Amino acid sequence: MNKQRQSKNGLLVLISSPSGGGKNTVIKSLLKYFVHATQLVTTTTRKKRVGEQDGTDYHFINREEFETKLKNGDFVEYNEYSGSLYGTQWEDLTNAVSNHEIVLSQADVHGKKNLDKQGVPHLSIFLLPENLDVLKHRITQRGGVSNEDMQKRLEAAEHEIETSKIYDYQITNEQDNMEQTINMIKGIIKKNL
Repeated sequence: MNKQRQSKNGLLVLISSPSGGGKNTVIKSLLKYFVHATQLVTTTTRKKRVGEQDGTDYHFINREEFETKLKNGDFVEYNEYSGSLYGTQWEDLTNAVSNHEIVLSQADVHGKKNLDKQGVPHLSIFLLPENLDVLKHRITQRGGVSNEDMQKRLEAAEHEIETSKIYDYQITNEQDNMEQTINMIKGIIKKNL
């Protein structure tokens, strides 16, 4: 199956961070600021959380459907995290960049590497935590995380922080100073439009 590559209409902006690093909050603020922006809806096999909507937050599908799409070459990139599969479908990416000036995505470091391998043009920004203790506190505040899961997330965070050197920009998202982080990212996006 021959997949179409991204058109040059919109700027794909990848915002990554470790779990609890603030990427969702940043993306929501950017969507309010940039009127011609959209968030790329990715696909996952994880269960829906309270308040999430299919087709808005994610495309929620089962593992079998995901694996079939994977075999068919439907994904630009994908990854497994905490037992669930996550991925970006070519169709969703192509539609988003064809119809919006800015497309915000929250793929992780594996997604960034796959976008690079596929030759998909994008601007990449990684949100660094001040330190792992601050990150642990943010994850704990969200709740629902076992000690074992917390340890896995912190180990993953260390790897992601090390790998973040491949991003175009690294910004420290300081605790209680989200507005400064968002303003810095707004400036970066404006500069790259």
